[in-house]
Amino acid sequence: MTDPTAIQPSELDQLPDRDPEETAEWQASLDAVTQAAGPHRAAYLMRRTLERAEGNGLALPKLLETDYVNTIPTAAEPTVDGDEEMERRITAWNRWNAAAMVSRGSKYGVGGHIATFASAAWLYETGFNHFFKGKEADGSGDQLYIQGHASPGIYARAFLDGRLSEQHLDRFRQESGGNGLPSYPHPRRLPWLWEFPTVSMGLGPLSAIYQARFNRYLTNRGIKDVSQSHVWAFLGDGEMDEPESTAALALASREGLDNLTFVINCNLQRLDGPVRANFKIVQELEAQFRGAGWNVVKSLWGSAWDELFQLDTTGALVRRLRQVPDAQVQTYQTRDAAYIRQDFFGADPALVEMAKLLSDDKILECFHLSRGGHESRKVYAAYRAALAHKGAPTVILAQTVKGFTLGTGFASKNANHQMKKLSVDEFKQMRDLLELPISDSQFVDGQVPYGHPGADAPEVRYLQERRAALGGPAPARRTHALAPLPAPADKTFASFDKGSGTQNVATTMAFVRLVKDLVRDKQTGKRWVPIVPDEARTFGMESLFPSLGIYSPKGQTYEPVDRDQLMYYKEAKDGQILNEGITEAGSMADFIAASTAYSTHGEAMIPFYIFYSMFGWQRTADQMWQLGDQLGRGFLVGATAGRTTLTGEGLQHADGHSPVIAATNPAALSYDPAFAYEIGAIVKDGLRRMYGEAAPGEDPNVFYYLTVYNEPMPQPAKPAGLGIDEGIVKGLYRFNTAESAGVNVAAANAPRIQLLGSGTAIHWTLEAQKLLAEEWGVAADVWSATSWTELRRDALEADAALLRGEERVPFVRQALQGAEGPVLAVSDYMRQVPDQIAQWVEQDYSSLGADGFGLSDTREAARRHFGVDAQSIVVAALAQLARRGEVKASAVKEARERYGL
Repeated sequence: MTDPTAIQPSELDQLPDRDPEETAEWQASLDAVTQAAGPHRAAYLMRRTLERAEGNGLALPKLLETDYVNTIPTAAEPTVDGDEEMERRITAWNRWNAAAMVSRGSKYGVGGHIATFASAAWLYETGFNHFFKGKEADGSGDQLYIQGHASPGIYARAFLDGRLSEQHLDRFRQESGGNGLPSYPHPRRLPWLWEFPTVSMGLGPLSAIYQARFNRYLTNRGIKDVSQSHVWAFLGDGEMDEPESTAALALASREGLDNLTFVINCNLQRLDGPVRANFKIVQELEAQFRGAGWNVVKSLWGSAWDELFQLDTTGALVRRLRQVPDAQVQTYQTRDAAYIRQDFFGADPALVEMAKLLSDDKILECFHLSRGGHESRKVYAAYRAALAHKGAPTVILAQTVKGFTLGTGFASKNANHQMKKLSVDEFKQMRDLLELPISDSQFVDGQVPYGHPGADAPEVRYLQERRAALGGPAPARRTHALAPLPAPADKTFASFDKGSGTQNVATTMAFVRLVKDLVRDKQTGKRWVPIVPDEARTFGMESLFPSLGIYSPKGQTYEPVDRDQLMYYKEAKDGQILNEGITEAGSMADFIAASTAYSTHGEAMIPFYIFYSMFGWQRTADQMWQLGDQLGRGFLVGATAGRTTLTGEGLQHADGHSPVIAATNPAALSYDPAFAYEIGAIVKDGLRRMYGEAAPGEDPNVFYYLTVYNEPMPQPAKPAGLGIDEGIVKGLYRFNTAESAGVNVAAANAPRIQLLGSGTAIHWTLEAQKLLAEEWGVAADVWSATSWTELRRDALEADAALLRGEERVPFVRQALQGAEGPVLAVSDYMRQVPDQIAQWVEQDYSSLGADGFGLSDTREAARRHFGVDAQSIVVAALAQLARRGEVKASAVKEARERYGL
């Protein structure tokens, strides 16, 4: 019987063999080694041969895993450019103060994490002293994505540096009283220190990749040369389970982002226990990153292991290290030498003999203390290798012990993520281990003291001198005094004011036309960053391809299939459009990098990200919260919006709830414009507020969310009258009255109702206005509600003002003051969206919306299904008037029967 696993001749035929005899000799040699020296020797030779082939650039599949040893041998480590003993003392102070800060805060029940920084202290300190460029360095300095749970260590270093006081440390996680420190990296709460919010796991690595890419974008487009800036992302091995953490690895490799380094703290533990209890997370990550094309540097073992590797003449030690699962490595960390001799060394006769040459102290030093991530020399070598590597990003896999130096009660314990404090005795043991000059008398009333050698101490002077040489303090965020961007010409926006005449235009197309004009502006056009996730043609943006170009660091190395067409697919090194493929998460990461360039690089960029509205807030709301945290500015555009406008697509594409999610984000200004001129007014005001002259009290650190529709409709001219633009921006204005609309209402004292519509729903209300007048003798005024959310926020601010004793009337109440009859609000979103304003409307209030799941059908059928079409509005309006006794109750039944509802 044929062996189904054997390579069949037909497979070999795919690789022509010019010299079968030579091939057979190589195969025979491998067989001979296997028989004579054993499979381990044969495997060793094959690995070394593949490594040599890879080093020579031969076209072979990459070796995805290397042995469980350091990538850089001890003999190849560069000399550390600095005073290692001084840096050891600085690290000791930082370890102490980080632990003290969290422990002191624990009495208030505010929590905090100690063990993460304890494991990663050297990963940060080595970088701060030798590698991380500050804001005064070339370009814009480096960008540091700090692991969120390590924040106490960063605060401790800022305290040593003189940037924070003891009062600050004692306000850790207690911000409401002033001088408080946020629990995690948070630019909105501590904007002079933190650049990037990272503790929503997975968003840090994803954002770091796109930040590195955006740096290249800025340089290649000639906006600013930031080629000397390097992006460092500090991550946890447990965090790498998040899909966002590895979602863009191939992008980073494909674009050769050698301005990017991931430093993964492999302490082998996540929040509840081992990351890979029965496996090896380092090996798994190495294979994943190498497979994606990254350069991988492993720093696993400290110098105490050098003697053991020298004794390993058979490879038994390396093989055993590769075999032991991570959870067992953690167990060795907590067990005595006898256990390690039996369980680790006892597994192989060669290792039994090796162990006889080792003292118990040596074994414990290796298995309890000596890790590559805990020695400055090892970390320094890894960082140097990362910066020296060109053509691909680098990941450093640094093995550490979670809770290192915190004592046996913390180190490698499964529960150490939840442990918030040390006892006084444990602190004294830690003091002795770190050799800190802190006396017992400084522990007053059982409270651990902060430690500081003094502002003029050698450690502080050394720290500050190193940072000065590297370009200033780090981490740090800069608020640049940028000149306001010149406002585009008024005619750019006014072109929509006259309407579209007889032409039907979707608001998506209106927005794209506006952008086309804005990117042509000679002063600010180059600062627009169009971002789209592989749907440009859906949104009518293909005309921008040849004029702006799609960004690609390689340019266009092929002849596009549509080269002979006017709107051909054009890629360019200085392309302006970021077309990310099918990744909303990647597009949002692009947007965040561009929207914060005013701070990161001192360059105001104007990103607009246009996407299927259903796949925006629903899919990437966490990143939109990150955008608000990072004080980003720009325009998010939810296209093909609404629950009933996207014909035939069904519930997964039918968006009836994004404005609800957007309303929860304090930094998002959410608009649902109905007409082209409204879009012009909103974008104009957004440019003024975010990039021009913000009014007193206005926060420029906001972003705008606009919903636009793919339904071609008549675009009316902008109504005449004062206050229209103010109403558009604030959220509500009267579009017309029954009289100005010219509808025929027979009775002079006809019942009247106010119809409020947003987005595409305005067209159904206008049709309902006509039906109410002509068929039921009811006068209806139509209002455009451009932002239910902004109306609500204004009303909430008015309520807060009243509590302070200030008289203030909400804008929605001002606008509707004196309007006759009840109010009926209509939206293509769930009723919760228009109901945001209900409590501040003095008139009787009711609403219609598209609640429930979407469905595949025509627009008309979908609107009838949800009860938001013109006829449904008429019935709802009559019912509301009937309850008030202003129309006969029989009219409601008659209308339902007439319209087949």
